[in-house]
Amino acid sequence: MIAKGDDHDPKGLIFEAYRIGGISKSECRTIFLDWALSLPDAVRPVAAIDVLLNRYGADHVDHPMTAVLSEGRAQVASPKRRGGWRSRSRPQ
Repeated sequence: MIAKGDDHDPKGLIFEAYRIGGISKSECRTIFLDWALSLPDAVRPVAAIDVLLNRYGADHVDHPMTAVLSEGRAQVASPKRRGGWRSRSRPQ
């Protein structure tokens, strides 16, 4: 395993999440959000998630963080339009 401090896990949050026994999926989601907010601007989230899944996913298939990372990757890879004034219909 890689220790703390690389560009893909700057604070070592994902590393530590995999070391916590009995961690819940909800707790992993909170850690994931903190991790995402701590990424350097130059690092693309999808690329970082791919690296982390390759690093930890195969050895921890049933870990809730693996599920959260996979879900996060799917969400980041296919963003959805949330609406706003441009999506509202206009009178003809």
